[in-house]
Amino acid sequence: MTGTPQLSGVDLARQALLAAREAAKRNGATSKKPKRRTTAVVRRDGREPLGLGSAIGMMMTERGMVAPAAGGSVLAHFEAILAAAVPELSGRVRAVVLDAETGRLDVVPDAPAVGTKLRWSAPKLIAAANERVSGANVRALHVLAPAPVKAGPATAVAAPAPQPTESVAPVERRTPPESYRRAIEAHRQAAVPSRVDPGIAQAVERQNRAMRKLSHRAFPEPPAVPDGAPAPIDRARIQRRRQAAATEATALRRARAERTQLTGSKATMRCARTDVVGEKEAS
Repeated sequence: MTGTPQLSGVDLARQALLAAREAAKRNGATSKKPKRRTTAVVRRDGREPLGLGSAIGMMMTERGMVAPAAGGSVLAHFEAILAAAVPELSGRVRAVVLDAETGRLDVVPDAPAVGTKLRWSAPKLIAAANERVSGANVRALHVLAPAPVKAGPATAVAAPAPQPTESVAPVERRTPPESYRRAIEAHRQAAVPSRVDPGIAQAVERQNRAMRKLSHRAFPEPPAVPDGAPAPIDRARIQRRRQAAATEATALRRARAERTQLTGSKATMRCARTDVVGEKEAS
């Protein structure tokens, strides 16, 4: 007797799925996929009517502009924020722009020293800006190059009101008393007593004279040259040229004499040879 084969879990799941489909067909249900909803985009060419708010929003979207909510409030109340955080710099710093994405506030001081003070006081200024303007989200302070700060509406309000000028009496210099002037004149005319010993001063003078005499002996001064006369160096050059010329003339005379003697000796030797030859022929 053969038994019924036992079905696995996969076969049971397949049979259950087929039974569910047959039951759905008997009940009239269909397995259609749901349709996706599509949104039609209306492109305006500028001739259809458009609301003011939609037009402004479209213009800001096309130009990449963001409505300055918190940033504009920070720039508008910057003078009050600066006065609350660093009151000594009121009227000397101008806020330029606030980057809403990075939270960086760019400011321009009117002098390098003011920029250094701003960098030191950056935490206080950032805390004051976030406290005064809700949602400002200022996280960094960037100090730009110094430039003259133009007085705007906020600066003009923060500037102190000019005080009424009062007539100030000129300061008169008091004339010094007569005794003071006499003391100053006596002090100027008083001779300072010499603190040098006369004997030492005389010895120093004698030593200086002796040193000057030794210097004159070792390095005598050249004689004065009259106007129009050649300088000593020119005279020395002329003397050396004369000596060279005299030496050359003496050498020439000696060479001529030696040459004459040599010629005479040669002639004597020639005559002696002739005599010897004649005697040999006669014999």
